[in-house]
Amino acid sequence: MMSRGIVKPIVASLLVAAPLVAGACSSADGKTKDQSGAAAAAVAVAPAVAVEQPIARFIRATGTLMAEEQADVAAETAGRVVAAPVERGTPVSQGSELVRLSSTETDAQLKEAQANAAQIEARLGFTSGGSFDVNAVPEVQNAKAAYELAQSEFARIKSLLDQKVVSQSEYDQRRTQMEAARQQYEAAKNGAAQQYQSLQAARARVALARKAFTDTVVRAPFNGVVAQRLVSVGDYVTKGMKIAVVVRVNPLRVQLTVPEQFVSAVSVGQPVGFVVDAYPGRQFEGRVKYIAPAVQADQRALTVEAVVPNPKGDLKPGLFATARIEQQARTPGVLVPAAAVQTSGGT
Repeated sequence: MMSRGIVKPIVASLLVAAPLVAGACSSADGKTKDQSGAAAAAVAVAPAVAVEQPIARFIRATGTLMAEEQADVAAETAGRVVAAPVERGTPVSQGSELVRLSSTETDAQLKEAQANAAQIEARLGFTSGGSFDVNAVPEVQNAKAAYELAQSEFARIKSLLDQKVVSQSEYDQRRTQMEAARQQYEAAKNGAAQQYQSLQAARARVALARKAFTDTVVRAPFNGVVAQRLVSVGDYVTKGMKIAVVVRVNPLRVQLTVPEQFVSAVSVGQPVGFVVDAYPGRQFEGRVKYIAPAVQADQRALTVEAVVPNPKGDLKPGLFATARIEQQARTPGVLVPAAAVQTSGGT
């Protein structure tokens, strides 16, 4: 490596040597080659300092742009299409309406399920926001009150029997009444518990009916663009039938094929620059996100994917890309300013 201390003497020597070389380019008879005697054009020489600097290394690869996500959107319920507000190429946000199906039948089913659940709640004296307490059910409360009254009467008669005031038959009658009241109380509690189970089932039917009603509107699963719309107003669709295709185009993925000798030089997070024929002279940037766990034996190459921002949607899935992946390792090099390099005769 040449030290800076000797740069100036070398440049000075070149400046002195230049006229000497020019003077030496004469013919053997002592005349210059230019017989007309015209003075040779002076060459401007400026000193420049060479610097040592690491040089970035790149892996060249080719590949194809792909959508970050693609969803085949299907109908969750059967019905006839009554609205289709999007077309191919329409940008959509997550939750945007793609297709609307007739909701007449599902709306009726939902209302019926809600009415059934409301009737059971009314019998239980129960609201959807509270917790269930069997002893708070009106029928149970009435049965409990009757049982407690029968217990009180039986206790009074038993005391009178001990005093020989009432007969054994009256005592037995009160005991029978108390036992009957107890059984009615237990039956009321069991009935309330069964009704609560019926309420749970009714609420489940409400949830299913509400979902069926909600599913009459088919919505976009994420932000993207409608690539296909496969149904029109008036079509009848069945559950599971594909009705549209939505793709996410921001960001995109560029899937690259890297020769196997560079496998050890690729890692997640590395910068990737690439160009596409659709935009000559324009460079796009991304970063490595995915590296295949195995080399493709038939191609002796590794699949690498990079994520590429595409906020304006300029890039399209399917475009061919010529890329270079910046390596982490650097090569030592000596650099000079571009202005210090002169060419002559195309070299």
